[in-house]
Amino acid sequence: MIKSNLCEILGIKYPIIQGGMAWAGTAELASAVSNAGGLGMLGAGGMSLTQLQEEINKTKGWTDRPFGVNIYYLSPDVEGLIDVVIKEEVPVLTTGAGNPGKHIPKLRDAGLKVLPVMASVALAQRLARLAVTALIAEGMEGGGHVGELTTMTILPQMVEAVKLPLVAAGGIADGRGLAAAFALGAQGVQMGTRFLCSEECIAHPNFKQAVLKAKDRSTTITARSSGHPVRVLKNRLSRRFAQMEAEGATKEELEKLGEGALRAAVINGDIDGGSLMAGQIAGLIKEVKPVKEIIEEITTEAEEIMKGMGQLVH
Repeated sequence: MIKSNLCEILGIKYPIIQGGMAWAGTAELASAVSNAGGLGMLGAGGMSLTQLQEEINKTKGWTDRPFGVNIYYLSPDVEGLIDVVIKEEVPVLTTGAGNPGKHIPKLRDAGLKVLPVMASVALAQRLARLAVTALIAEGMEGGGHVGELTTMTILPQMVEAVKLPLVAAGGIADGRGLAAAFALGAQGVQMGTRFLCSEECIAHPNFKQAVLKAKDRSTTITARSSGHPVRVLKNRLSRRFAQMEAEGATKEELEKLGEGALRAAVINGDIDGGSLMAGQIAGLIKEVKPVKEIIEEITTEAEEIMKGMGQLVH
């Protein structure tokens, strides 16, 4: 069985973390991932303080295993969300779309394990000095907010730059991806798009079907000029973003276009006007499966690959 130091640190069976997807990362999915041996994550993006507390309580009722909360730093009440996480004694916190540096001491003092999502070596080095638990190296292949470097390039550079456990994210959906992440120096992986197409995920069936129909070139990056680029499946909304950017739209105009678009996709199933956040690996996903089956297939495949690679060395 594949086991790394990350498993010991987080108290999980398999080195697999669920991405903290806004609207889709609810108690249903988080508890299922944790019960299956991974680390389930509640996506606090889009949640009010009350909603987050309710989702935490539901997750506690559905699993007795470790889980976490992802704090999205473009949320309007980051301070309040963090306070809820501390009050409810959630064991793990991941962060995205911003620099959590000013909150690290507070979170660390509260006993949380903190794993910031990083897209650059420089920021990773700064946060490593604040004694975070681990770092998630996210490549631009992933869905949602992305940086400029690929997983295959950012991960080994972070391995060289910081002496912390690293988690690979972006472009991973099967055992081959997990094995590759270990080869590049990671101690685990974070996956979002693969779990989006799980039975337990509450995402609208229309959204899931859009992912299943995706090909290798079905995604694009929108709103680059806003400073917060987002990878999505191509649709009418993404084409509108491209048109507005070409016409010189302001950051405010682009942000207004995207307001409510993720909820429209995940909850309402609007595949034309919604923001279908998904990674480039979507083209590899062909069916919706239970979370337990997804995790067991990935870890079994990775183990077989890693054993087989030993035969290449003479």
